[in-house]
Amino acid sequence: MGKRRRQRRGDEDVSALSKKHLKEFGEQHPFYDKVSQRAERTQVVQLPESSEEESHESGSEPESEPENASVYHQLLATLKHVSDDEEEEDDDEEDDDNEGVEEAEGQSGAEEEGGASEEEEEDNGEENDTAADKLSGEKAEGEDLVAEVEEEDDDKKPEDPTQEGEEFTDTKHESAFSLETNFIDADMEDYKDRPASPSAVTSADPFKKHVARELEEDDITQISTSSKKTVNSKWPTLGQLAFTSTFKEALPVKLDKENDPDKLYLRKPLDSTWPKVNRLYLPNQPEQNFTSLQRELFTVMDSYKDLYYPSRLATAQGEEIRHVYCLHALNHVLKANSQVLNNNTRKRDQKSGLDEEDLRDQGLTRPKVLIVVPFRESALRVVQILISLMEVPDKKVDVSNKKRFKDQFGCAPEDRPPNLRRPDDYEAVFSGNIDDHFRIGVAILQKSMRLYSPFYSSDIIVASPLGLRTIIGSEGEKNRDFDFLSSIEILIIDQADIYLMQNWEHVLHLMSHLNLQPTDSHGVDFSRVRMWSLSNWSKYYRQTLLFSALQEPQINSIFNKHCFNYNGQVAVKNIPKTGSICQVLVQLPHVFQRLEADSVLSVIDARFKFFTDKILPQYRDAIMSHTLIYVPSYFDYVRLRNYFKKEELSFTHICEYTDKPGISRARQFFLKGQRQFLLVTERFHFYKRYTLKGIRNLIFYELPTYPHFYSEVCNMMKAWKQGEEATWTCTVLYSKYDAQRLAAVVGAERAAQMLQSKKNVHLFVTGENN
Repeated sequence: MGKRRRQRRGDEDVSALSKKHLKEFGEQHPFYDKVSQRAERTQVVQLPESSEEESHESGSEPESEPENASVYHQLLATLKHVSDDEEEEDDDEEDDDNEGVEEAEGQSGAEEEGGASEEEEEDNGEENDTAADKLSGEKAEGEDLVAEVEEEDDDKKPEDPTQEGEEFTDTKHESAFSLETNFIDADMEDYKDRPASPSAVTSADPFKKHVARELEEDDITQISTSSKKTVNSKWPTLGQLAFTSTFKEALPVKLDKENDPDKLYLRKPLDSTWPKVNRLYLPNQPEQNFTSLQRELFTVMDSYKDLYYPSRLATAQGEEIRHVYCLHALNHVLKANSQVLNNNTRKRDQKSGLDEEDLRDQGLTRPKVLIVVPFRESALRVVQILISLMEVPDKKVDVSNKKRFKDQFGCAPEDRPPNLRRPDDYEAVFSGNIDDHFRIGVAILQKSMRLYSPFYSSDIIVASPLGLRTIIGSEGEKNRDFDFLSSIEILIIDQADIYLMQNWEHVLHLMSHLNLQPTDSHGVDFSRVRMWSLSNWSKYYRQTLLFSALQEPQINSIFNKHCFNYNGQVAVKNIPKTGSICQVLVQLPHVFQRLEADSVLSVIDARFKFFTDKILPQYRDAIMSHTLIYVPSYFDYVRLRNYFKKEELSFTHICEYTDKPGISRARQFFLKGQRQFLLVTERFHFYKRYTLKGIRNLIFYELPTYPHFYSEVCNMMKAWKQGEEATWTCTVLYSKYDAQRLAAVVGAERAAQMLQSKKNVHLFVTGENN
């Protein structure tokens, strides 16, 4: 009774903030995961029962087997025993706690109240919020939140794991999804009775070939120190491919033109569910299972090589790509779990000639796949695809916590105003729930799936960079944890370009904490851990799939500096033939001015000096009013804003943090000519996509990150008087370090000429005279 009363007092001390955290993410901080404690307690009790002396006295091996099994089941019974009265009491307390929880979506940004008269109706309905750089405000909240979770955990640490809240530790689901206590079943015969590691090296299954390969010290040294060798090839749909590797035994991937499902080594039930799920993209080709793009992407994925695909546009083929990487991730998890369950069966049956080394089939922690997506809507679609791939005909897959997941990650139709007018790519990116602070664990076993599983009991983790950052924490923080990232075998970063508009630092922080040696054992059975994982070589086996809408140096650096796959890397490198300047419809002269810089670091100061000394003096005259200055970097924006204030210039400014009244005033001042200059950040345009009226002169302080933003901003210019367009100007600053952005705007051939030319000024004219 005393223990029960202590638990009640702990429940009463739980703050609303902690309850909100637990309800949002469905799991406590991994630092407090109870799964590891339960496993460790099991091992301690088993040790006396399996001593060598008793095994010798038993006389025969069959006689000792029932004894071991009975002790094991008795131990489980003691862990899982809870009276009916206590279970009902727990449910009542949980319901009382949930009544006071307030759930609020953390969104930031600014919306417009006024502005040009033609957009008032549109702005009143705007509800999409800026999600960029939210760590500064949420990190402090996250620290308090973690501290409160710790306080709650200290107050209520029940001896029985089942006493924990039903919402977070369900005994039924815990046992059903535990890899340690489950065995192979009749529907998984294709893996049964197959030998493990030694013959797996010669198996044709790419999964077995990849994980069973044992690298040597010399191989690791070669991968770490050798220079990369590149082999170029061209595929029908992907285009130009560059295969790079530092490991001499890594071979370039070859495109298999056949589409035979038997040769894809798809795990049950994927071989039967994938054709049905993917039928949406092949309506007129019933004999095909993949589109041409999916087939080539899956060929690279199934070879377990790293992949960088920088042509993942939001409006074209985005869902096709999401389907195929979900197929690969789920196929990997099902194969890995089946191998573990099969070895559990072999170990339980004590088959003759069983070698302990053959049973090494796990990592140091259970999570195998990490899928990083920008918004809750993206996570919703990923999980829905995983569920549909598990649903065999005439039988739905058993998904726990499905309703709660849809409530928290879905979006009601009435939440989106019907009067928004935005480009197609904006509608594709910002549809649904655009909250960017989330994480969820998914456990998959045989014919069922568990959502909101604790990280150390999960196979797949779907999260945003911000959601992971609040768990990983920073150096010096007490309650940080990243051990669940130690054995990630497949990393999928989807829509990487959007993270440039959020906070790229979160992605870099995540990459630096992948595949590190864990600080705690978390109840792992080290006799089942693969040797390359024990040797801390997991990063050389991890496959990274990187999808982006554009090529940027920051994204390229992730692929070049944080990917060490011994199988090599495949990067799609298609050169843009025509740039986005061809989409400019207005008649406008474009003056591209090249600035000189000695290094990447010095180009920032060189651009500011070039702008203030040579560009800005040309626009100080009153005749050059209505000048819009487009600034991609927020730091450059702050620098220019401070300079304009110091010089007392007539200007106004808008960024992603400007509130609605501020946006309205700035647009009115600029439209009526009451302010000569208008500073605008790229992220404001990314999150709002407003049409800014009154532009007569346009300055791109730096080339846009998204090439189509160039044409969008130029097309905002509209003549109010006849012949007014003759006075319009457009000035663009660029350097040799902007080669990729320049090629995306003017085309690869023109960009090469502009960078190599002795002239620093180049002129383009768009539009036609009618």
